[in-house]
Amino acid sequence: MITVRKAAERGGADHGWLQTAHTFSFSNYYDPAHMGFRSLRVINEDVVQPAHGFGEHGHRDMEIVTYVLSGELGHRDSMDHASVLRPGEFQRMTAGRGIRHSEMNASDEQPVHFYQIWLLPERPGLDPSYEQKAFPESERRDAWQVVASPDGRDGSLRIHQDASIHLATLDAGAELTRTLAPGRHAWLQVLKGSVELNGRALETSDGAAVSEESSLSIKAGAPAEVMLFDLA
Repeated sequence: MITVRKAAERGGADHGWLQTAHTFSFSNYYDPAHMGFRSLRVINEDVVQPAHGFGEHGHRDMEIVTYVLSGELGHRDSMDHASVLRPGEFQRMTAGRGIRHSEMNASDEQPVHFYQIWLLPERPGLDPSYEQKAFPESERRDAWQVVASPDGRDGSLRIHQDASIHLATLDAGAELTRTLAPGRHAWLQVLKGSVELNGRALETSDGAAVSEESSLSIKAGAPAEVMLFDLA
């Protein structure tokens, strides 16, 4: 079963300095039919204008993964990390018992476009921790590249949940498949371009929940970048 979540149907707002779209209920957007999927709780697509951002605020008991599509995102947190996240780089923050951080556009000239994803952790009260890593684009060209996993396999970030995140960049006409183990579920998010998922058309910023499917076939109509979540 595949359930498509069209980009235009998402919640969100245009605040001037921030254009945000929420796949699932978040902040002032509430839809009881879209509260999350499996351990996925938040998929937000944000564009922050130059020299703006989110001031210091707190989180707890959440696995937070951030991926920048364009621009530069500055990060500071209460664990004394200070960094800039650039295209092709992923950040994983385990909020655990509690953490405070801020996120700002690191540029005075260009907007920053990024996805932020929250997953429920395997248990509450984890030790807060942080990772950031760049993943070479060449290793996901028409191939799956694991960027986050429970065991940090193949150099991926470690998330504290039975879930893995995979990225792929597809040339027009390229096709990828993926087998889902019995009882597993998936979410596909189209970051750029257009694809067909088991024959279902998806455009930029569309997503799709997958259950009770043994295999996935993703074929790019136009050059595309997709993110796939393999979920318990």
